[in-house]
Order: sequence, then C-alpha cells, then structure tokens
Amino acid sequence: MNTNFVMRLQALKKAHSALTELPNKKEDLGNGVYERYANPVLTAAHAPIEWKYDLNEDSNPYLMERFGINAVFNAGAMKFDGKYILVARVEGADRKSFFAVAESSNGIDNFRFWPYPVLLPQTEEPDTNVYDMRLTKHEDGWIYGLFCTERRDPSAPGHDQAMAIAKCGIARTKDLINWERLADLQTSSPQQRNVVLHPEFVDGKYAFYTRPQDGFIDAGTGGGIGFGLSSSIEKAFVQNEVIIHNKTYHTIYEAKNGLGPAPIKTEKGWLHLAHGVRNTAAGLRYVLYMFMTDLADITKVTHLPGGYFLAPEGSERIGDVSNVVFSNGWIADDDGSVYIYYASSDTRMHVALSSVDRLVDYVVNTPQDLLHSVKSVEAIYSIVNNNKKAEAKELTLNP
Repeated sequence: MNTNFVMRLQALKKAHSALTELPNKKEDLGNGVYERYANPVLTAAHAPIEWKYDLNEDSNPYLMERFGINAVFNAGAMKFDGKYILVARVEGADRKSFFAVAESSNGIDNFRFWPYPVLLPQTEEPDTNVYDMRLTKHEDGWIYGLFCTERRDPSAPGHDQAMAIAKCGIARTKDLINWERLADLQTSSPQQRNVVLHPEFVDGKYAFYTRPQDGFIDAGTGGGIGFGLSSSIEKAFVQNEVIIHNKTYHTIYEAKNGLGPAPIKTEKGWLHLAHGVRNTAAGLRYVLYMFMTDLADITKVTHLPGGYFLAPEGSERIGDVSNVVFSNGWIADDDGSVYIYYASSDTRMHVALSSVDRLVDYVVNTPQDLLHSVKSVEAIYSIVNNNKKAEAKELTLNP
C-alpha cells in the first residue's frame, strides 16, 4: 500500500476523531436566560470520512475528496432512546441538501453522525432539494418530520433558473431510519415554508403552524405565523389558514417570521421559538424570538417579549449567508433543562442551554415591544425606578 495514502488516511481519521471528541464548555456570564456553548456542535467537518472519500487506494490513489460537504445546519431535535438526536440539514458542495441523523450522549458535545444519511422516499414529483426538518413526537405514536421541499417553478421562463416553489413535505418514522413519505401538505397559499406539526390533536384533528408566502423568497402579502387544522395526516389539507402572529413594522420580524421547532407545553402555556427577519443595508438579518400561547386556545398569543431572544454574535455572524441565526430544534429534558439548537449563517450548528422555568420567566416577565422609541425609554425608567425602590426597602430593613 502507498505510504502517502496510508499517512493521509491516518491524518484524516485523527483530525476527525479530535473534532468529534472535543469537549464543549459554557461561555462566561451570559444573559441569565440561557448559556451559549463555545464550540459548534456540528460542522461540515463532522461529516464521516466514509461519506466524502473513496477509501479504496486503487480507485482513489490520491485520497481525494469525492463528495464535498459544504455545511451542516438547521437541525430538528429530539430525545430518542436516551440520546440527544439532531436531524441536520447537510448541504453538499453541489448545493443539494439532505438529512442526516447525529447523536450525542449529553447533548452538548461528541455528536456523531449515523453511518448513512436519511434515504427519503419520493413522491410522484421528486424533490429537487429538501431542508429544515422539524421533528414532532405526536400523540398518535409517530415521529413526524416536516420539511421544505423545493422544486422548479413550472411557469418559470427558460432564462430564469432560480424560480422555485416551496411546499411542506411530510414523512414519519418510528426509528429515525425507516421513513414513510406522505403527501405534501396542501393549503390555499401559493408557497409554504417553516411548517410545524403541533404535538397534540386539536378538536380531534392534526394542527399545523404554517408560514404562507407569495413567492419563493419574498413573503409578499403572505408572511406571519399561520395555523390550520386537517382531519388527515396521510393527505393533509388545511382549508382555513389564519395568522396567529403577523409581521410588524419596525420590529425584528418586519420582513417575515416563522415558527422554529414544535412548542413546549408548560403549566402557563405553550412556549414557542421563532425566527424574525428584517432588512438592513447589509441584507436580511435573522434572529430568534419567543412567545407563549394559551393552553386552551393555542392560537391565542398571551405573552410576547420585545426584541430578540438570540442573535448572531462574533464568528456566528460569518458564513454562507451571514448575519443569520435559525432554529428548528430544541429538546425539553426530563429534569426541566432545555437544549436550544441553532444554526449560524447557514453554516454550522450550536447549542445554548436553558430551562423551562427560566424560559417561562423570560417570556412572561420581559416587557413587550410597544412599537415606539419613547415606550422603550419608559420601560427602562420603570426598571430603574423599581430597582431604586428595592434598594430603599433593603436599606430600611437593613440600615
């Protein structure tokens, strides 16, 4: 065997092992709502060597990369068989995305991909591209994966090779290996992105959070987080789609918004994590925000903290699509911990750690955006004055 081949293979394996075994650590201080972790949990470099390289010296004597991996991001998440699972969007150098399962024993580091990516069954109209799977463990006993399926717009002129139609694809599984493909979700909206399945039946029907939009990129007259019911999941059809949280002028979600993962049920309401988009001189900026809906009426927003919950920081702002954070996966653990998985700049996956109690406190007690600068100043005055009252009371009790 060629010595150079052997040495290069050993170096590749050593580098991959060092990366996947790298311990993660919390960043200092933080904002009290959550703690970020310093290292990404998944990157393109985490992809198995066996996916990228033909390891046969006869057919690949220079040990060249045969299948390039460009990025790993926008992962759905769940706890499965005691492991922390991410179903990540893996994008090849050819710009085609696919899904792959990675697992960790602690949810913070040492994520490793399963040997094979997900072989997703096709409908009669094959997907050109698939991405951003939301996982829902539904009370009907299935694990559902809802994702965006992209196909070229049949009405596009020959000179325009960018026009596309986005729909919600639906697949289900019991083991995350064997997937059953169902029909795409049907709604009255021209295009759909960021569709999420609610984990419980509502009035005996499957409940969908949607994001209707007019075009493939621009929300147009659409946008906002929608909601609708379907009596069937095998042939899901939402006839009446209502907006439960709309985009709003001069906010972090003035251009468009969409739900992230399936909501978490708490004693005070359903916790939701969403992304908001606004346009800037540097392009679109994506951040995460939170809100809560009523337990009895899940379309009723009861609490909406002002501003963003999480925004890109430092190196997170750099990547294929810069100045972006996006989340479609979180895990509420048995001890109340919440693992928030988010991607930065369409390039890599990160984790932040919080708890149900902290997130409920944040959502319920953070002031709402009252849509005027003077109201923001008044909110600060209120906090400062309350601090002074507390200080005065403390001095009175402990002179």
